[in-house]
Amino acid sequence: MAKDNREDSYLGNRLLKPTNVPQPFTKEEVEEYVKCRNDIIYFLKNYVKVIHVDHGLIPFDLYDYQQDLINTLEEHRYVIVKSARQSGKSVTSLGYILHYILFNKTKIVGMLANKASTSRELLGRLQTAYQHLPKFLQQGIVEWNKGNIELENGSKIIASSTSSSAIRGYSFSLLFLDEFAFVQRTIADAFIKSVYPTISSGKDTKIIMVSTPNGYNLFYKFWNDAVEGNNQFKTFKIHWTSIPERDQEWRKKIISDIGEEAFRQEYEADFLGSSNTLISYEKLQELSYSSPIWSKDNLDVFEEPEMNKIYAITVDTARGQGLDYSTFCVFDTTTVPYQIVAKYRDNMIAPLLFPNIINNIGKKYNDAYVLVESNDIGAQVADVLHHDLEYENLLTVAWYGRHGQQLSSGHKKDISYGVRTTKNVKKIGCSNLKSMIEEDKLLITDYDIISELTTFVTVGDTFGAEEGSNDDLVTTLVLFGWMVDQQYFKELSNLNIREKLYQTKMDSIEDMTIPFGIIDDGLNDEYEEMPDGTKWEKVHTNNY
Repeated sequence: MAKDNREDSYLGNRLLKPTNVPQPFTKEEVEEYVKCRNDIIYFLKNYVKVIHVDHGLIPFDLYDYQQDLINTLEEHRYVIVKSARQSGKSVTSLGYILHYILFNKTKIVGMLANKASTSRELLGRLQTAYQHLPKFLQQGIVEWNKGNIELENGSKIIASSTSSSAIRGYSFSLLFLDEFAFVQRTIADAFIKSVYPTISSGKDTKIIMVSTPNGYNLFYKFWNDAVEGNNQFKTFKIHWTSIPERDQEWRKKIISDIGEEAFRQEYEADFLGSSNTLISYEKLQELSYSSPIWSKDNLDVFEEPEMNKIYAITVDTARGQGLDYSTFCVFDTTTVPYQIVAKYRDNMIAPLLFPNIINNIGKKYNDAYVLVESNDIGAQVADVLHHDLEYENLLTVAWYGRHGQQLSSGHKKDISYGVRTTKNVKKIGCSNLKSMIEEDKLLITDYDIISELTTFVTVGDTFGAEEGSNDDLVTTLVLFGWMVDQQYFKELSNLNIREKLYQTKMDSIEDMTIPFGIIDDGLNDEYEEMPDGTKWEKVHTNNY
């Protein structure tokens, strides 16, 4: 018995073929092996078993749409699948991966999901199918555990969560991203920024991205870009009607259980935003993004600065620790509708370095008016802008008792550089932002901003990001919403009034900095003019 285990099993598992064991083939087995290698549909239908919820382990009897998906995966390097829930999208992809590692040498597959436990569960399902293959179709097992498998032909699968750190250092032949729409935004951003470029640059690397929709996130962007022809992905949609056992009676029952809106997202595979958003659902559906004219160092530019235009910048500062983002948006405020012409977003920038970026971009956009949120670390950013960089158009705020904070010209004693986001400021900002967007008085074409707006929802008696989402860019829009309500901003936005205010400011500076009586007014040194216009003859005395 021990000899049998050693020769015919892997670590005592008689369902698995060990390495370095000669495999005798009959003529029929050779013919079947060739058929399976050359025809993946034949292989799946005749030799692969899957676990059914109601019936246990059963042969993989593919539906028509599953065969179409397999053929699409065979024909294209990059495939994105938008699917109804419980449609068999994952098991179909697993069937493709199983064939891929069996009949190809030295292929490395990354099997990634929103959670490590989910990816291991997917790998477990593939392992179950593998174990029930006849030995003449198997490769010898080098390694076999919950996190990875390695075959005698050099091919392997690594199961992990979708993160840059989990798979760093591997050169993948195929990357399978399961339920990518449910990966937390910050993690998905980091993954796409650090891992995706390396993977996609390979000449033969395949990428399979599958998910049920879950709002306007990176999965939505990949899908929409694919539809528009702006990336390399081939789209494949699985609608609930594609599944034979689902009919109108089934549809009515599901809707009665989960509601119409949830059904649209979960089974119609429509992209929907969150409920209770600041911006109406209808308006969010209308918003569409476009690519910036150029991007560099976390700055996206949609429109270059133009002479004689008036620009404003609103700033939200984070601590640069990889969590929240330091952001700013540049607005063209010359005419209504206002337009976002540039935006900056980085969650690693140090607060002490952030002011330099604001300063440079502000100067580029005609010395734009800059409003900084002064909560927490933001006050430090405003201070550096004012004292160290001497940014001329940094906006100040004065407190006016029960009237709260108001934009100020800077002549009042009780002023601060930047605005504190109090409940009142946020209330006014949110209200104005909603009106501007829904009435087309603020034009937004940036994907990141639109994405955040779809998850900017009611939180208690105010608005904020829903769990797992960010609202740093939206915060800059809320600040802008508050700013446009200020009388001082309305004056700044008027070119004629702007010139008068500038002259008033310069006169005030002269009064404060030039000593009295130094300006030649035509009088000789024997006379002195008082503020009321009275002229006094000087009396000279000697004090020793």
